[in-house]
Amino acid sequence: MRAVRLRQFGFDGLGVEELAEPAPRAGEVLLRVRAVALNYRDVLIVRGEYDPRLSLPLVPCSDAACEIVAVGDGVPQIAVGERVTPIFSRGWLEGPPTRETPRRALGGPIDGTLAELIVASASDVARLPAYLDDVQASTLYCAGLTAYRALFELARTSPATRVLVLGTGGVSTFAVSLACAAGADVTVVSRDAAKLERAVALGAARGFCSTDVPSWGVAVREATQGGVDQVIDVVGGSTLAESLHAVRPGGTIAMIGTSATRRGAPNEQPSLLPAVMREVRLQGVLVGPRSSFLAFVEALEHWNIEPVVDTTFPLADVRSSFERMASGSVFGKVVVTL
Repeated sequence: MRAVRLRQFGFDGLGVEELAEPAPRAGEVLLRVRAVALNYRDVLIVRGEYDPRLSLPLVPCSDAACEIVAVGDGVPQIAVGERVTPIFSRGWLEGPPTRETPRRALGGPIDGTLAELIVASASDVARLPAYLDDVQASTLYCAGLTAYRALFELARTSPATRVLVLGTGGVSTFAVSLACAAGADVTVVSRDAAKLERAVALGAARGFCSTDVPSWGVAVREATQGGVDQVIDVVGGSTLAESLHAVRPGGTIAMIGTSATRRGAPNEQPSLLPAVMREVRLQGVLVGPRSSFLAFVEALEHWNIEPVVDTTFPLADVRSSFERMASGSVFGKVVVTL
């Protein structure tokens, strides 16, 4: 079978190799991977910026849409032919993360999904919505679930909620679609005016171009008559000061990214005094467990939401997919098809 392996950090270290086909043991399923969605975490891992101590070679990526092609003994609840996705971290079935959760994550440190065949525990997969094709379905677990948990599990988004979304990548476009579906008032901030127009087309009420309005936090606060209830901050650090200007007293800022993990981002350390004085909640979000994904799929099916896909690449052109993901010009998700 073909698989992508990272033999040295950097995009030059990515290569398609022929590996032996795996076989499922008792309690496991064999998955044929149809599509793999990239996340910014994957770019950081490949560059060596996420954890330069990771053991190589490594099969990158954690998101995938798969078909079950074989089952091991003792797996009566899943049938050959079903479409599933592996969960982000092995054994994270419910509840908050533990210290072990990051150590069991696919695509680093554990071999990930960028291969034609992978094996997973039967308890570590979840069924995909039937109405989405493989490319769309591959985008759900990391970006979609992160947005869902930020909005509905770690906060309570409703028609009375004012939500600010930063950026227009995978998590951000999911957040816009989900918040709008829930009836919330959504504001988007982006460096690209053309992307803002597309975000408004998804249902956002308004957008601010940070290139034209560098003090966008105050502009958002004024436009929403006192500030937003929730901020989906996928950058962190360099944007936190403006997010604190934009959020209302007692509001929540979902921390999904940090500027320290983004090449070229300013290494700014904003004052947290406004968070203390106005009792703003800073909420970290790490993808989510299998139980949350099942609830997320129910919400998708209820609202009939379709993920936003930026571009697709064949496995043979995997380097271009990572370059596209790293370009900063993505609207939605980048997907590799197998």
